[in-house]
Amino acid sequence: MPVRTALEALSLPPMQLVGSSWPWRSALYLAVGALPSVPAILLLMRYGIEEPLPVLLAAVSTLVAGAIVFGLLERRRLRLVDNVPLPDAHRPLHRRGWRHALRVRLNEQVTWREIGFTGISTTVLCWLDAVVLACMVGYPTVAVLSPLHERDRPPLATLISGMMGVGLLAAAPYVLTAWAGARAAMARALLEPRESDRLGERLVEVTRSRARLVDAFEGERRRIERDLHDGAQQRLVALNVYLGLARLEVLAGSPAHDPLVKAQELAQRALSELRELIRGVHPQVLTDRGLAAALHDLAGRSPVPVDVDVRLPGRLPPSIEVTAYFVVSEALTNIARHSRAGRAAVTAGLHGDRLILRISDDGVGGADQRAGTGLTGLADRVAAVGGTMSLSSPPGGPTLVQAEFAGVVR
Repeated sequence: MPVRTALEALSLPPMQLVGSSWPWRSALYLAVGALPSVPAILLLMRYGIEEPLPVLLAAVSTLVAGAIVFGLLERRRLRLVDNVPLPDAHRPLHRRGWRHALRVRLNEQVTWREIGFTGISTTVLCWLDAVVLACMVGYPTVAVLSPLHERDRPPLATLISGMMGVGLLAAAPYVLTAWAGARAAMARALLEPRESDRLGERLVEVTRSRARLVDAFEGERRRIERDLHDGAQQRLVALNVYLGLARLEVLAGSPAHDPLVKAQELAQRALSELRELIRGVHPQVLTDRGLAAALHDLAGRSPVPVDVDVRLPGRLPPSIEVTAYFVVSEALTNIARHSRAGRAAVTAGLHGDRLILRISDDGVGGADQRAGTGLTGLADRVAAVGGTMSLSSPPGGPTLVQAEFAGVVR
């Protein structure tokens, strides 16, 4: 199979590795990696390490050069020792301007990994690159060529130095390729895209899509409510009127009188049930008069006496009003069915830009969201519009359902 990385090239036979381009590519990769240390090495060689200013200049020059080499060029430089492309993990910028770009980049995990990689590379790894190149290429080359420029050295010392240089040069392809492959593997591990890099973006998109689904769902509920109100309900009203007129035309005690009375009663019952169904789909009072009036209407139809205290300055966003309405509706239904309460209370008010909604009762308590009382679905619905819902119901009562909606002030 084809060799794709420097580390895979180490498995090649010795002569095949030496004859390939991998050692040369590895040496070039390390040479570019050692570039940030060159200004510092020259400064320290010229002034030494005893004066603070040259040391400070050496550190600053290394960091600046490293930021350029490792921050901007690392993905391209990696192709020298890794044929597998390294995709850019950054999100695309949808607006121009350095402030927007800075804000987006600083919120990305890959940016901080790049900063950490740059810091490690400029403070440690670039020096190791320079040391590896000096030990495996620089010194052996000088040692092998020493007879040409050091004629006054003893022959034995020249021979030993030359043999050491030849040995190091023979081992250089493996050492350079291994170190370059290890460096590249570390760079890939830090810089390649991860599943968590897109997690925040996906979470935002999921939240937005869920909000869009809620809006679409509420729009469909309003359409169904309008169709029932303007269609089936009007026909039942007309049917009830015609049945009433027919009763007036029939004498009491006639064979047709009792069936007409029964038919009109059934029509009135069907009309009442249809109106309750319409309120459950989408209450007209909520659309026409707002949340405060709708909550008072709910309390007036509850079999348990309900104290209502709603203090709102005006209309709220439609999605918030609808969700708050159904939270109260479901809570009052549960109170009537399960709590054996003598009285309940509903309070709603704004605290800053948050709507705080509380429904309490003096019943027996012991309510559980996992018991199938509908509260779990309501909690999901509240979360879909950016809110939270909590339940407190110890055995013996009282029970308190609280929902909070953020950003309700338009």
